[in-house]
Amino acid sequence: MAHLIEQMAYVGQTPWHGLGNELTSNQPLEVWAKQAGLDWQIEESPVRYVTNAGGTLGEILSYPDSKVLYRSDTKAPLSVVGNRFKVVQPEEILEFYRDLTEVSGFELETAGVLKGGRKMWALARTGQSGMLKGNDQTNAYVLLATSCDGTLATTAQFTSIRVVCNNTLAVALKGAAANAVKVKHNTAFDANLVKKQLGISVSAWDDFMYRLKTLSERKVKTTEARNYFLKVFTDDSGNGVGKTNERSMAKASGCMKAMAWAPRWLHPKVLPTVW
Repeated sequence: MAHLIEQMAYVGQTPWHGLGNELTSNQPLEVWAKQAGLDWQIEESPVRYVTNAGGTLGEILSYPDSKVLYRSDTKAPLSVVGNRFKVVQPEEILEFYRDLTEVSGFELETAGVLKGGRKMWALARTGQSGMLKGNDQTNAYVLLATSCDGTLATTAQFTSIRVVCNNTLAVALKGAAANAVKVKHNTAFDANLVKKQLGISVSAWDDFMYRLKTLSERKVKTTEARNYFLKVFTDDSGNGVGKTNERSMAKASGCMKAMAWAPRWLHPKVLPTVW
């Protein structure tokens, strides 16, 4: 399924997929680890293979340049990686937030495991938020995500997206590519250094909200809205001439007129996901 959820926990609104264990606010990290499915270790083993020689069962040999990563609880394989690969354990994802939640007023909101354990994340509210026109509230989060199959460097970033699945994680990561702190898996993960590089500060959020409110106040002309919808609902034929879905376009235009706040999302500089 698209969400690729193995297990997760959350505080507040139920995720769109309806999965996960709901927690009350300010639970200890140990509770989060169990309920989010992060209470296991990534183990390592040499890569071995069986040849056809050496008897009925064959000869068992090792491949010295790689290792197998597997789960300590289920023994399920996670990936085959090079020997230089530095593992980030599930508990390290949550420990990243210990001082932030116990001292700095942050609060974990979601955390979980994707793709059978090959990806994992945690997301905490910073306590900062902003209100736009139409009572549209935007919250500030700090996201930490990693993988053990080489598909994602350990990444820390600010985001305004509430990550609850693989889809929302992908959107958040894509939107913050230039502002994220990334630790490649051939380098040891240092949580304190990452937080220092991330520069968690109130001023960054204030600047983000200033730009966001500027966009929310910007009026969109009818011609701009129509041109936007033409791009969305016209097929790309490759030769510059495409077929427009007039019915869908008319329906979307009607919805836009019915919602007073909708035009701001049509601005060419659409709402950013990071600040």
